[in-house]
Amino acid sequence: MHKSSFVSLLLALTIATAGSSTARAQEGGDKDSPPLVPGKWLRIFTDEFDGQALDTNLWTNCYWWNDNGCTNLSSNELEWYMPANIKLSDGHLRLIARPENVTGYKGRTFKYTSGMVTTGRDYRELPRPPRFSFQFGLVEIRAKLPGGKGIWPALWLLPSTRKSRPEIDIMEVLGDAPKQLEMHFHYTDATGKGRSTGQAAQTTDLTKDWHVYGLRWEPDAIVWYLDGVEKWRYSAAANIPREDMYLLMNLAVGGNWPGAPDEKTRFPAEFLIDYVRVWQREPS
Repeated sequence: MHKSSFVSLLLALTIATAGSSTARAQEGGDKDSPPLVPGKWLRIFTDEFDGQALDTNLWTNCYWWNDNGCTNLSSNELEWYMPANIKLSDGHLRLIARPENVTGYKGRTFKYTSGMVTTGRDYRELPRPPRFSFQFGLVEIRAKLPGGKGIWPALWLLPSTRKSRPEIDIMEVLGDAPKQLEMHFHYTDATGKGRSTGQAAQTTDLTKDWHVYGLRWEPDAIVWYLDGVEKWRYSAAANIPREDMYLLMNLAVGGNWPGAPDEKTRFPAEFLIDYVRVWQREPS
């Protein structure tokens, strides 16, 4: 085959494959569907959110410092996470942010409530292990994002030790920049110094449709995907986590990075999750 013809064919196949992955991501597929990322994978965790209430064997509703609610004070977020802001309906998990005053940490008034879930544990549940954690694997989460200034949905991993690092951010999107997929990795280097790295990928408007946010975590690389298409990778093997980590999904409001909502931000804001699926490589 002539070189130019071969290149044209390869490009056509690449475009067709990417288009097929995007279509499948937006349609959702069934619960037995294989991952969008090719390979020999064994499913180790799934929640399709088909029930009427959150499965508390798989999820809890706050960080480990849960005290009838929680927030992330280190980033000056404006929400107080509460169980009432977590709903299941129509086969979707809904994390809902609302403007309402509530008393939280040390009597402080928060102007917004919102929802989060994790497969971890809170301080009252020690020494039980996290509900689900894993070391190396492939995560795919199908979700539809809310938009608006001050709205900050995220999918991420934290270590089961309850330390703040390593942290792998599968997806972060600022509501007023919905065409930018943020991917980050925070770790401690060999000298004990905290490091952060990341990548912002330009995309279509992620609030307009469903998408599958993926992460492949292996000893030699961490790879981020959108609808099965690679968007970034980190390959400094010495810094890649080799410890169990658990999942978090939350809808933050405000904070140092996104800033506060403005008069154009629409509430209630809903972060919809269709499914969470985790695989590991099949044994050789």
